[in-house]
Amino acid sequence: MPKKITYKDSGVDIDEGEKLVSLIKPMAKATNVKGVLSGIGGFGASFSAKFSGMKDPVLVSSTDGVGTKLKVAFLCDKHDTVGIDLVAMSVNDIVTTGARPLFFLDYFATGKLSAKTAAKVIKGIAFGCKESGCALIGGETAEMPGLYSEGEYDLAGFAVGVIDRKNIISGSRIKPGDAIIGLPSSGLHSNGYSLARKIVFDKMRLKPSSKVKGFKKPIGEELLTPTRIYVKPVLELAKKVDVLGLAHITGGGFTENIPRILPKNTVAAIQRGSWTVPPIFRLLMENGPVAEAEMLRTFNSGIGMVAVVRSKDVNAALACLKKSRISARVIGTIEKRAGRAPQVKFI
Repeated sequence: MPKKITYKDSGVDIDEGEKLVSLIKPMAKATNVKGVLSGIGGFGASFSAKFSGMKDPVLVSSTDGVGTKLKVAFLCDKHDTVGIDLVAMSVNDIVTTGARPLFFLDYFATGKLSAKTAAKVIKGIAFGCKESGCALIGGETAEMPGLYSEGEYDLAGFAVGVIDRKNIISGSRIKPGDAIIGLPSSGLHSNGYSLARKIVFDKMRLKPSSKVKGFKKPIGEELLTPTRIYVKPVLELAKKVDVLGLAHITGGGFTENIPRILPKNTVAAIQRGSWTVPPIFRLLMENGPVAEAEMLRTFNSGIGMVAVVRSKDVNAALACLKKSRISARVIGTIEKRAGRAPQVKFI
């Protein structure tokens, strides 16, 4: 009689999946906020839609991944920070409307599940949720033999936030004379890694463990610096001053993201040299070499979030951000647009 085959024989280990669930349940529970009605392990995650103090609550959602930054994590065998990136990419989008993130769900897919590795990733996700004040209430772990290379995985996430309709920040009230404030990034965040990896590992022929002059950490760890989460500082800023517009500087850099919040008759005039560009960007630009225009439309170049305020509110805004330990600075002004000129210019 032939031996009976099991799911494990095909490459899917149910026991390893159950082990992972037991590891992540306490992590998820630690992120709970008011409104969470169910925990990890059910078929659907529940969150109360009763929002106190809001007359017309509007839900704001965002989904994203980490991109090829994961390739660096695989090279370094370091998996505890990419989960932070995953949360950051979605909640930073949500907060540009002024919305407060409520909850987050993740998707982790791999060829062969390692509960130990997945738990490290989800620990980072839980940390990101705590940093942004939202709850990790669910997710999906998929083991798919043959679809991913050994030791590799993919990540995606989905976040939902809420704001009272009257408080939505849309950018529609931006006008010439307003000030542009730049909030510094922590590094590359989670964009442009296909180009960054080509320069660092192919052209420069560095290894993840390579030490580079001007950097405190090996280059692999430097590239894995997690994305800064702006939620709490931005929400606090919106309480203190009239924030007219917020742009998350992600894929597309300055040139693609700032126009998304500008009225058609306005231009963002960005002052070159008005902020400190972190060394990682100079390394990439010089060793590519990469033209300045390409840098500005591929990377964040040291600015991860842009806030537009009235010129009279600049000092109050900078003081508020300083209290949140954000060393922001004015990086430009809003001007009147001439004809069909680009909506971002560098002066």
